[in-house]
Amino acid sequence: MDPDDGRIKVPGVTSVVGMEPKPFLVFWAAKEAANAAVENWDVVSTLVERDPAGAVDYLKNAHRRKSKAASDLGSACHDLFERLARGETIHERHIHVDLKPYARHFREFLDEVQPEFLHLEETVWSDEHAVAGSFDAIAKVDGDLVVLDWKTSKSVYESVALQLSAYRYADRIILAETGESIPMPELAGGAVLHVRPEGWSLVPVKCDREVFDTFLALRSVFEWDRDGKKSVVGKPIAQGGERATGTARRAA
Repeated sequence: MDPDDGRIKVPGVTSVVGMEPKPFLVFWAAKEAANAAVENWDVVSTLVERDPAGAVDYLKNAHRRKSKAASDLGSACHDLFERLARGETIHERHIHVDLKPYARHFREFLDEVQPEFLHLEETVWSDEHAVAGSFDAIAKVDGDLVVLDWKTSKSVYESVALQLSAYRYADRIILAETGESIPMPELAGGAVLHVRPEGWSLVPVKCDREVFDTFLALRSVFEWDRDGKKSVVGKPIAQGGERATGTARRAA
């Protein structure tokens, strides 16, 4: 929602990027359901006897349970990374055991790369393209000003380029503390800090105008999915068979 006009609502960057086709997710979801059945066969077989519908729900939601667990871990890491990037001292005993390797690797990144953070966890807004989002960081790295995204996923997926391009070419940053808008600075590019339990890597990501044009195409798809498709199929002008009423036949 635009702080200058509370009536203006626009889609988020991640919602627009979500318009990109992801056929592999169908196979992944099927695999998670199959794994849940095999790994928990005793529970599932008992559930099938007592509550077949419950068994179906348990299996069909297997991918959502795994996705939520990964999302919860990612959110906790993002909060931790932001605090560390701001220079907050966090004692080891206050870090959950699951997060300790992520904290260690993020600290190593800070020590080795020495990024100079200009903005952390701020909102961007595009007046021209009516889209908003929230980036993790804008920082100077080796003299270049770049937009950074923290990722704890298994891999760095190509869709992050679309996400970073939307941040890069936004019109303004809306500062969380004051609500003031400032122009988006000119950025040299983007990168992902990929942090996993076993290590970290800083990965450059192409997020230029060409990539941004693809994001804008998805923005059009979002508009179609939300509003455009609702008005393209009209009411029947002729009907036959059992579905047709006498009134419908006369109208035809």
